[in-house]
Parts: sequence; C-alpha cells; structure tokens
Amino acid sequence: MKNMDYYQSPRIPFPDITLTGTTASSSSLLPAIGEDDDNVGAPVPFDIHVAYRRHLANEDVPMPIAAILALTELITNTNAGTMYELVEALKTAAAVLKKRTPNPISLTAGCDLFIRYVTTYRTPTYDFEAQKAELVAQGQEYGRTVVRQCREKIADHAFGFIKDEAVVLTHSYSRVVIKALLKAGKKKRISVYVTEARPRGLGMKTHEVLTAAGIPCTVVLDAAVAYVMEKVDLVLVGSEAVVESGGLINAVGSYQAAVIAKALNKPFYALAESYKFLRLFPLSQYDLPTHNPHTLSFPSHVPETHPSNFAPSSPRPGVPSRTYSTAGLFTSPPTSAEQIIKNPEVDYTRADLITLVFSDVGILTPAGVSQFLVGMFAD
Repeated sequence: MKNMDYYQSPRIPFPDITLTGTTASSSSLLPAIGEDDDNVGAPVPFDIHVAYRRHLANEDVPMPIAAILALTELITNTNAGTMYELVEALKTAAAVLKKRTPNPISLTAGCDLFIRYVTTYRTPTYDFEAQKAELVAQGQEYGRTVVRQCREKIADHAFGFIKDEAVVLTHSYSRVVIKALLKAGKKKRISVYVTEARPRGLGMKTHEVLTAAGIPCTVVLDAAVAYVMEKVDLVLVGSEAVVESGGLINAVGSYQAAVIAKALNKPFYALAESYKFLRLFPLSQYDLPTHNPHTLSFPSHVPETHPSNFAPSSPRPGVPSRTYSTAGLFTSPPTSAEQIIKNPEVDYTRADLITLVFSDVGILTPAGVSQFLVGMFAD
C-alpha cells in the first residue's frame, strides 16, 4: 500500500521526525487548563475546554480538528520551558478534554495525532520559544487546510463507486458523505435514502441539504432499514472514528445498517478522514469509551402506568389506539430525556462488515487501516 507513512505525505503539514529525548522536571507544566484560580487579580486562566468549544462552534470544524486547534492555543499559554514539560502539559490538557466531553471518541483521535507530532518534532534551532511558535504555526495551518483537502480527496475516491442512476443509503448526517454525494450528483443521476437517525433526527438535515441541491432524497424510518435495503445499490456512512481493528465507530444505527447490508450482499463503505483514525481496539459495543453501566439499563423501580398515560382513545371504532398528528398521520410519543440518556449515541461496526474505507490517504481495506495505524504510531 502506497503512502503508508501519514507524516511523510507532502500534503500533510505534520512531518515524520523524531525528537531526541530531553529531561526536565514537571513542576511547571501549565498555569491552568480549566482548573479554578484562587489568586485575586490574577489573569484569567486558560481553559482548554472553553477553547475547544469555541472552535467547535464553527460547523465546518470537526471534533478532532477543534481539539488540535485548542491544543495549539495551549502551547502559547503554557509556561513549559522544555519539550518534556510541553508534552506533559498537552497530555494533561487532553485528559481534561476527554473528561469534560460526554463523547470523547473523535476528539481523542485529534489529541493523539497532535501529541504524536509534538513528541516526534525535531528542529535545528535550540531556541525553545521558536520551537513552540513553529508548532503553533503548523497546528493552525493544519486546522485551516486539512478539512477541505481531506473531504475533497474522499469525495474523489467515492465518485468512481457511485454509478449513474445509483440508489444510495446513508445514515444520519455526515459532512464528508454530503460532500461525496454532492460531487456525484453534479455528474450523475443518483437517488438517496437517509435514515431519520433518532433521537436527534439528523437525517432530516441531510435530506434538507440534498434536496436543496436537486438530489432526490427520501427519509427512511430507522426501523425500516431492512425494508429498503433491497432497493439500495450501496451504503455510504461517515465516521466518528476508525479503529485499529479496521472497524468503525459512528452514529448509533450504523452497525445495524452494516449487518443488513452484509446479509443482502450490498457494499458498505465508510468515509473517514485520516485525523479520525484512532488507536483503539474494541471487541464489542461494550468496549467503547462511551459505554457505562447505565447504558440500556433496566429501572430499579418500575412505576405503575396506565394505557391512558401514553395512548389516546381510538379515533375510530375498530381501529387500534395510536397517536395521530393533526394531519392524520401517525406520530410517535416523544422520547423522554431519561430514555435518551440510557441509549447509546454511537455504535461499533466490525471490520468484516465493511467493504472499503475511503480516506484522504487512499482507498483502504479494513486490514489496511490497521497497518496504517501501526505505521502512524510506530516508534
């Protein structure tokens, strides 16, 4: 496989270089990264989580890139005097981000990538302040350019796999999948099914974007994926992360779509930017960092309920009781906040269910992703 070394790619501003080890005490890693400051009149401490949320407010900035940009801000605010202290400060800040973010999977990939770059950074200058300035410049340049470049490359890779008059199924909302579908829609006649992706309903956002671009699009109930799969030519999904096993972590519902696609011999393609490649090896859904004992747990106390609490009387004699909207269409009772919290936000799709992974570093098999990650973080 060509271009196995991510850092040596001429289009990626993170070169593969090794830092000669330095030793230093860790007594002054960071003045503050989100901790309270009791010093009256002291400058406002740098809060890594606030910086991260500020970058994430830009809809075009994904979580890994927001994490990288926040870490570059940290470099300018830290009082670390050696490379060792700087790396320790970055690791501490990354730990704060992960702790304060409910779903840290995607941002972890960005943190790991940037810290890996810093630990292997080497420069002929001995001026540490100049080294820090160069690291900040590299990180900011990476954040400004890599998102657009990655999505364009992935759209180019996917273009050849989306045939004229193809029917595509996608899940939820993914910016890179949208990019690929819009590119294909300009030259080919395609139609798209998109899942509603409850409880957030992000499939409606995908429907809105594609319809505005003139691409025929229909929203599919999450429970109707198997029903519609026979009409589909291929499945395209985005990613929160691609892991060492070659598997995929994405919005919950991706796994069931992959299982159904496999059963019906439909190709299942994952679209993933290389900054979402993550050193994680889950064996099941329950190995994900987002899983906790409360996920899909049963209540300790079952309250008494009556049918009248959740279903109105039948609107017509002989018709089973259901909830109707004013337009006469069936609507589902709203999902409670407690029910949403108990349900998983993401799920894990095994490598054997994935046909190919389209990435900015190439079109990879799941095994190729594993090889790439090993080379990427090899010492």
